[in-house]
Amino acid sequence: MTDILFNSFSLNDTIKLSNRIAMAPLTRCMADDNLVPTQAMADYYAKRADSGLIISEATTIRPDAQGYPNTPGLFTAPQIAGWKRVTDAVHANGGKIFAQLWHTGRVAHPHFFDGGDVLAPSAERVEGTVPRMRDLTYVVPKAATADEIVQLVSDYAKAAENAIEAGFDGIEIHGANGYLIDQFLHHDANKRTDEYGQTPENMARFPLAVVDAIANAIGWHKTALRISPGAYFNMAGDERDSDVFKYLLAQLEQRELAYLHLGLFDDTMKFDYLGGNATDFVRAHYSKALMGVGGYTAETGSQAINDNRFDLLAIGRPFIANPDYVAKLKSGDALTEYSDEMLAELV
Repeated sequence: MTDILFNSFSLNDTIKLSNRIAMAPLTRCMADDNLVPTQAMADYYAKRADSGLIISEATTIRPDAQGYPNTPGLFTAPQIAGWKRVTDAVHANGGKIFAQLWHTGRVAHPHFFDGGDVLAPSAERVEGTVPRMRDLTYVVPKAATADEIVQLVSDYAKAAENAIEAGFDGIEIHGANGYLIDQFLHHDANKRTDEYGQTPENMARFPLAVVDAIANAIGWHKTALRISPGAYFNMAGDERDSDVFKYLLAQLEQRELAYLHLGLFDDTMKFDYLGGNATDFVRAHYSKALMGVGGYTAETGSQAINDNRFDLLAIGRPFIANPDYVAKLKSGDALTEYSDEMLAELV
């Protein structure tokens, strides 16, 4: 019943995937201290090149975007060169890879960029401490000014250009999981009263500006987006969020993204204000190429594709445990079970 996963899939006229299985973005914190991808990272991604598409770990667009230790960047020449080693290795093995572009917003921490402001839609602090660095408590962010928002849009576009220079086949904008773009889209984090807040049109203004700027820089066929309509990570839900995402999805339907990707850890989660799970909410409002994720197996993912709930299946932790995930599916071999201890090294 998993045969559909091995069918090729055309994102558009220029990018055709060999199968419908994507390697989901997986933060591993394995870049060097200058946020440069390492040879170990190149080897890691190359081993997984038989997936239809690899989506890189989230990659910071500028210094103040960083919220976790040793996450790679795409804003310096050495970082671009480091990623070029990765993309060359993936392409040498016949794969395709998109860079996921990231700004963590209010879950950034000044520790990583020698002080300065943490930028967010509003001065709304998130509770808790930085993962892997529990001595760092989140700070109250600064509400970005209109000029700073314009600069952020420009920096996203520049990072996309850097990604293409580094050899990526395209980019995925990380607009999900409680990070900067997602913060603008949820009332819990966005308390603005200017042209970037209060109404669905205003709250979607910055995310859409980023999408359009990147597409203008590198082409729609290379531009994808990840979103989280259901707030669940570093964010509280609000019934008004539904209208924001209905507006956003209507706008995206008029554009030509390579694909739209759900940002979920578990797609069995239900959200009252979405009328159920996030995937079915998005599919009801978006008809183009959609990537599902969130605890699916090959079997349940295949069924979801057959049911037209989405078109592509992103697999996360099983790819950590099984570099040869696709080959094992084809041969029927048993998968190695994931465990958290595997996060300690790149295999």
